[in-house]
Amino acid sequence: MRSWLLRLNPLAQLSVGLFSLLGSFWIRSLPVALVALGVYVLAVVLLAPGWRYPLACLGFTAIAAGTIVYSTWRVGGHDIDESVTAGVRIVVLAWPGSVMAGYVDPSRFADYLAQTLRMPARLVAAFAAAMQKFTAFGLAWQQLERVRRVRGFGPTRNPVANGRYAANMSFALLVQAMRGATSTSIAMDARGFATAYDRTWAEPAPWTRLDYCGLAVAALLGSTPIITRVLG
Repeated sequence: MRSWLLRLNPLAQLSVGLFSLLGSFWIRSLPVALVALGVYVLAVVLLAPGWRYPLACLGFTAIAAGTIVYSTWRVGGHDIDESVTAGVRIVVLAWPGSVMAGYVDPSRFADYLAQTLRMPARLVAAFAAAMQKFTAFGLAWQQLERVRRVRGFGPTRNPVANGRYAANMSFALLVQAMRGATSTSIAMDARGFATAYDRTWAEPAPWTRLDYCGLAVAALLGSTPIITRVLG
């Protein structure tokens, strides 16, 4: 059951984020906000393949929510309920989509963008290439880190030295990304990327019963604030 999310097509996966975005506009009170957040937490516990990645996404989202809570509290008359509601609304808005984005396969996503949504082929191909490069940044960072450790330039316990280390690693990753972008651009032009208009795609983009079920569950989760407000 926990692999259910991974077997959805990318559009059905990202619909979770879209419906959470739309549902967040109906969060106007703290009870509704807590119910909506609780439903998404329950869905993650029951359906997510693991807990570490959703928890990391929740941590980053909580940082943004914390700033919203503080700013709302400062400029909104020090109203605790209103401030917390605004913060939880941000979590409901952003957390589900950020979790599901991590499960999206860029190649499958490009297939569905082109064949289901009929987006321009050239734009989709460029987007897929960029997304694949983006997912390779983690591997490139690990390789650069190993090389620098072998050469004796690894991180130390000195915070200042670690700051310089992070800056040097970031610059090296930037150079690596620019080289990769140049190689990809040359390879795509060599294969007729700029002049080809009648393209074929790697895989078909079907919608299975599982995808429709995923879409229905995403809509139900997103409509939780509406249902709660109507029933409350």
